[in-house]
Amino acid sequence: MQPNRYYTIMPDGTVKQVNPFTGTEVWAVAGRKSRPITNELAASARKLEGHVPEDYCSFCPPRYFETPPEKSRLVHHDNHWERIDTLAPDRYFETGAAFRRVGNMFEIVTLEYWRKNYAYKMSPARQKWKEEYLANPNGLKHITDIVHYKLRQEGRTEEQIEKMPMADKFAIADAFFGGGHELVIAERHYKDGAATDAELFSSGEMSLEEHFRYFRFTVDAMLDIKESNRYVRYISVFQNWLRPAGASFDHLHKQIVALDEWGRSTETQTHMLREDPNVFNEYGANFAAYHNLIFAENDHAIAWAGIGHRSPTIEVYSRSIAGRPYEHTDEEIRGVSDLVHAVHAAMGSQISCNEEWYYTPVDAVYKMPWHVLIKWRVNVPAGFEGGTSIYINPFTPIELRDRLVPRLYRLRDEHRIAGIRIAEECRVEPNPLKYYLR
Repeated sequence: MQPNRYYTIMPDGTVKQVNPFTGTEVWAVAGRKSRPITNELAASARKLEGHVPEDYCSFCPPRYFETPPEKSRLVHHDNHWERIDTLAPDRYFETGAAFRRVGNMFEIVTLEYWRKNYAYKMSPARQKWKEEYLANPNGLKHITDIVHYKLRQEGRTEEQIEKMPMADKFAIADAFFGGGHELVIAERHYKDGAATDAELFSSGEMSLEEHFRYFRFTVDAMLDIKESNRYVRYISVFQNWLRPAGASFDHLHKQIVALDEWGRSTETQTHMLREDPNVFNEYGANFAAYHNLIFAENDHAIAWAGIGHRSPTIEVYSRSIAGRPYEHTDEEIRGVSDLVHAVHAAMGSQISCNEEWYYTPVDAVYKMPWHVLIKWRVNVPAGFEGGTSIYINPFTPIELRDRLVPRLYRLRDEHRIAGIRIAEECRVEPNPLKYYLR
């Protein structure tokens, strides 16, 4: 290891960093700090007119029919969680969905992509579900309304929509039943006691159990996508929180996108693994430990302030031998979930961020650990970055760590997080990530 190659603190306080896994060069320049972590409401926040039940956007419960058909929902009742798959449309309002899994109306990688490039066909189970859904009068109306809305958004006129044969409309609807771009939508829009429209329900507002169920439900969706399409090589999982992070709705949800490639970054890291199977310990956990960047851990996961990221970034790594989320036990998933939840709770709901999942691809031979990056969208790249490929990050990794730690202690005292060792309580043992074991 050559630490100075990746992390150098200059006499004036500037921290020069190179991400060991991506090669991204970043400087945190003294005097260019962004706003501190705050949960203070923006001056533009408006008084909230409370709606019971919440019906503020198309992701809210009373508006179930404004999203594509449900592939699955998770229901919580009497301290019991139940997953209900392919619910009939006339039963949507018989239960309340804590989380819903639906197709994305506007796919990034479309069903047509899979059809035309791979001759992909929907599974018999998905085809049967579609036929049953359309045979239901409520389902037929739902699909017709959703397809018409989609066509309007794509610029079709009412006359063009009216003239389109129903068979063509039903073909468009195939993506809602058999596509590989999905949303996992949380039930709540605003947090308890919200007085303004800025007090949204974020990941950090969940209970530990709710957040685990959110993670588990997402992992189940990944596995189902993989098993439904044999051409899938990777499944991108991410969460865009608030508009600056790319969210189209200010309502908590994750996105899941099936891909036929790993992406350049994952390919590069796989080459590194081929040369050194322990590279994620050496340049990840061990490196973070040597520079005192680790700030939280539990028995199944570890968190540190990342280096060499364009935005302030927290990295949460699974300690598991398993390299893919759906190969983890519930206890291991809960460990990762608890740390990610703690980070979201500590940063608060007012900071826009992206949550991104990384793991061993479906068809990879070399294992990498499942890890989650939480990137704060608090800085805007400018001409300097474009001209030099040196990016300016408003926080040094140490500053990022030191802003989170006091909040984590306070959250633990308030019993909002649990089972987590913080700061100097962390054991910081060498090679804590066990993915390299067979």
